[in-house]
Amino acid sequence: MKKLGGVILKNLKCSNIVNKEQLYNIRICHVIIALNQLGGAERMLLRLLLADSASTSQHMVLVLRHAGVWGKQLQAAGVTVHALGMDSVWDLPRVLYQLKKLMGLFNPDIIQTWMYHADLLGGLAARFAGYKNIVWGIRRTSLSLRDSKGTLLTMMLCALLSRWIPKKIISVAEAGRQAHVKVGYDAKRMVVIPNGFDFKNLVATLEQRATLRNICQFSDDDIVVGCVGRFHPAKGHDNFVKAAEILVRSNIKVKFLLVGQGCDTNNTKLIDGLKEFNLQNRFVLLGERIDVPICLAAMNIFCMPSRTEGFPNALGEAMAMGLPCVATNVGDTAVLAGNTVKLIPARNAQALAHGLLEVIALSEEQRSLMGQRAKEHVMAEFSIEQACKHYDAVYRKIVA
Repeated sequence: MKKLGGVILKNLKCSNIVNKEQLYNIRICHVIIALNQLGGAERMLLRLLLADSASTSQHMVLVLRHAGVWGKQLQAAGVTVHALGMDSVWDLPRVLYQLKKLMGLFNPDIIQTWMYHADLLGGLAARFAGYKNIVWGIRRTSLSLRDSKGTLLTMMLCALLSRWIPKKIISVAEAGRQAHVKVGYDAKRMVVIPNGFDFKNLVATLEQRATLRNICQFSDDDIVVGCVGRFHPAKGHDNFVKAAEILVRSNIKVKFLLVGQGCDTNNTKLIDGLKEFNLQNRFVLLGERIDVPICLAAMNIFCMPSRTEGFPNALGEAMAMGLPCVATNVGDTAVLAGNTVKLIPARNAQALAHGLLEVIALSEEQRSLMGQRAKEHVMAEFSIEQACKHYDAVYRKIVA
């Protein structure tokens, strides 16, 4: 973490100018696209606000689209949440007006936006409302031609406006910071703050593990290789399926578990891929779940086959659960993994299968030791408490 830590310290070195006598109740308005699905940005926002519930800060969340179950969870924790219900480009004038009005009513000290569309719309609304203490949030390391034209255009507009709208731009990964500087983001405003994990919620009992494995019809002898993540080309499910076929051809008693939005029997593209390699009976598809720690506990090995990542939440959670992990070396995965995860090249099903075979070949005791080292590393370096301190330092430096 030396390189990443150096970036954080470099950008936050003046935060100590705010002493205890100067600390006061900071009001922070968050703007995010949606909370009805739990991606990396949504997950991090929830962790930050729930972990910060005992602090002196006050938070309000403005959701451009729909709040969903995760918005209700924040409301239950005492956070004010407003969902603006944006469904098309024709809603933009209304949404900009509502953002400006709600910001004025809350009168925040800091406006924190999350991801490109929220950065652009939230940043413009804040400027129109007369607020200058704006912090953008970047969660990705790169864009690709697979992204929509709207997303690409939004990112380029953000690059052009990055010298005018935000005081700071927080990237979740050093790789993301470098990539966005290359496409025109203002390097002087960028700071890296990695994800933090709430370890007290990353637990599961042996009984819960046994129950889920029984539901999935996994035997005690089955080696279950699992993956957590929404079904999307960036997440590399196609390479995971190809690697699974190689493992099965090796006559290994192995099963596969997929968890995440779109990883279910209604996904015809995924089902067709499994049928192509005759893997239907080897895979269990659980779809999106709220009991991810229990799903992780049901696995013997965790696999992250992503083509791109910023700072991978799912891998960090699997490490915190003590799982031996195999992951593609993308984004800041190596920073998160330390020397505790088997890293392999991205976009290479053969290499992914080879890495999984190496971990499967280990004894149960060796795999347990590998997982324990991963758990100790992530708990020592990437707690939600550390992330909260870094965000708070950025905010208080701006306010000061």
